[in-house]
Amino acid sequence: MTDALTIIKSRTSANNFDPTHVMTAAEIEELVSYAQETPTSFNQQNWRIVAVSSADRKAALKAVAYGQAKVSDAAVCFVLVGIKDGYKELGRLVKPLLEAGAIDQAAYDGWIGMANGMYAENTQLQHDEAIRSASMVAMTLMLAAQDKGLVSGAMIGFDPAGVAKEAGLGANELPVMLVSVGRAAPGNWPRKPRRAVSEQLKIV
Repeated sequence: MTDALTIIKSRTSANNFDPTHVMTAAEIEELVSYAQETPTSFNQQNWRIVAVSSADRKAALKAVAYGQAKVSDAAVCFVLVGIKDGYKELGRLVKPLLEAGAIDQAAYDGWIGMANGMYAENTQLQHDEAIRSASMVAMTLMLAAQDKGLVSGAMIGFDPAGVAKEAGLGANELPVMLVSVGRAAPGNWPRKPRRAVSEQLKIV
């Protein structure tokens, strides 16, 4: 295992994947278990992942992702799904804290009430939160893959309706991005140049 800061500094987006590499269901589940640690607003965990790993399903997904080879060449292509009405699950998700005595009933009621007050009538915020959460999960997933000696490549180039159909998404779900993960093949670019910190940071 490599330290987190080295992982952050060494990860780069890959376009070339070894098409012979196969990931087991257990390996895929392990990566997603790390992604589950990603924080979300109110802990609503308003995301899910569809892991596309079979050759025929990857080919179908590639067809609605503008033919990008990394969709089918990688061992798995993850569809990062944002859930717009995730706040509706909070009662169930927060209840273990109440039952364990970590919070009292007033805190529980306030938690659920505040989330409902923010999201229930605000469809734009529901949409934005779904994208925020799934995007953060995607980064955690990619860093976990890097730690496992794998490479990853995120994509927003796809037909949303086509991906939604291929992944079997519901009416309140959004295909936020695709993330291919697998073993690197030759030809990937080195890490791309970054701006100077001074261009992107203002300390006040």
